[in-house]
Amino acid sequence: MRNEKQEWEKTIESWGRHLRLERGLSVNTASAYTANLTAFASHLCATPEGSKLPSEVTKADIEEYMIVLYERHTTPTTQARNLSALRSFFRFLLFKGLITESPTAKVASPKTGRALPDTLSTREIDSIIAAIDPSSKSGHRDRAIVEMLYSCGLRASELTALRLGDIFWKEGIVRVIGKGNKQRLVPFSKEARKQLGLYLECRPQIATEASSDTLFLNLRGGKISRMSVFNIVTDSARRAGITKSISPHTLRHSFATHLLEGGADIRQVQELLGHESIVTTEIYTHLDNRHLRSVVEDSFAKVDLL
Repeated sequence: MRNEKQEWEKTIESWGRHLRLERGLSVNTASAYTANLTAFASHLCATPEGSKLPSEVTKADIEEYMIVLYERHTTPTTQARNLSALRSFFRFLLFKGLITESPTAKVASPKTGRALPDTLSTREIDSIIAAIDPSSKSGHRDRAIVEMLYSCGLRASELTALRLGDIFWKEGIVRVIGKGNKQRLVPFSKEARKQLGLYLECRPQIATEASSDTLFLNLRGGKISRMSVFNIVTDSARRAGITKSISPHTLRHSFATHLLEGGADIRQVQELLGHESIVTTEIYTHLDNRHLRSVVEDSFAKVDLL
């Protein structure tokens, strides 16, 4: 006679030992994982369809349980942790030869979200640039870097990869190579043109034969690093008296936010940022829901008219 509950308890206990002894997890971490599995087993054994052995669990059972967690208003992080425990458990069963395929293999992970950086006002951005001494050896370069990060919404990696040939002065456009080696064209502002021009006037003072056509150089004539860009932004913000948590990405986030606040089409912002999905662009904004909803609805309305 089958005893599903006893089988679950025995298998979970064996998995817990595996986590502690072979995976080297702490007692607390292993206990948290086994507690997640015990909760899943209790749910499974209480379903109207009847109890199941660990080896009989299907993808549908996993997905149903994730829906249950969602309906209990558990956080996305808690949902993701439960799914992680389930994946580990069924990998263990695969390793033991108790199943031939994990039921979690094609179950999508819940979106846990991510913390967004603070947004800077245009006045704060101006104060960061003003805090950079233009008479210093790197002053014009640093001002140009901050201005390009903000006015073009660039990632730090995109900025450091820019070449002289990527700047199209007549058109006022910069060619950017983004993630996945995808190219996009982004207009730059009059202020960015001014700061770039001032930097390029003094660039020959630090350029070397090895500099090639790299746009932004370090003081030894090589390609500037992402860490140097980070330090330029954070040090300038500190000198400007800004106490927010600042990084180069803060300027990119501010770029997107200010465009949407000004009524820009969210699909245009998506293109300027180089996002494949419009959902990612929405993540970069923390406007009030009413404003963001109106921008999205206007965007979709325009698409419908095409």
